[in-house]
Amino acid sequence: MGHWLVIDLEATTEEGGWPVTEMEIIEIGASLVSAEGRELDHFQRFVRPLRRPCLTSFCRELTHISQANVDAAAPLASIWPLFERWLAAHLPRLAGWASWGEYDRRQLEQEWQRHGLSSVLAQLPHLNLKQRFAEVRQLARPVGLHSALQLAGFSFHGQQHRALEDARNTARLLPLILPA
Repeated sequence: MGHWLVIDLEATTEEGGWPVTEMEIIEIGASLVSAEGRELDHFQRFVRPLRRPCLTSFCRELTHISQANVDAAAPLASIWPLFERWLAAHLPRLAGWASWGEYDRRQLEQEWQRHGLSSVLAQLPHLNLKQRFAEVRQLARPVGLHSALQLAGFSFHGQQHRALEDARNTARLLPLILPA
């Protein structure tokens, strides 16, 4: 069984939410894990948004990401090649990538297009772990990450709505979702 890459993004937003087309990535978190859910490597970077460079107070409170964090960061066009270079070393063992829901995949695809970037992820299978967890647990409808962890008997580790910590917590559910 190969390794899995679990990705979580934080993005610009406002209370009540913005459409995905209005959001921009402000943090990338990725946890490379074995099929058993053990972390082998990770990647985390802040990203400077270009269209709306000032974070809303709602966004800062939700994510605990400061304006200084994103002001000091490079834009996605500079960060993404660093991610791809990091990922390249792991590609031979990579079975695919996963996220909690479809949002992260859609946001990445939109931003790749907007910035003229390409990604090896586009050629790899993507698992919607939120949907898969609901199917495996026979839930009436998908639940949030925090609820899924509770249903699995886990508590959330770290700060919620931070990309790497959300990715790591999502990865803890992989062994319960992937076929043995």
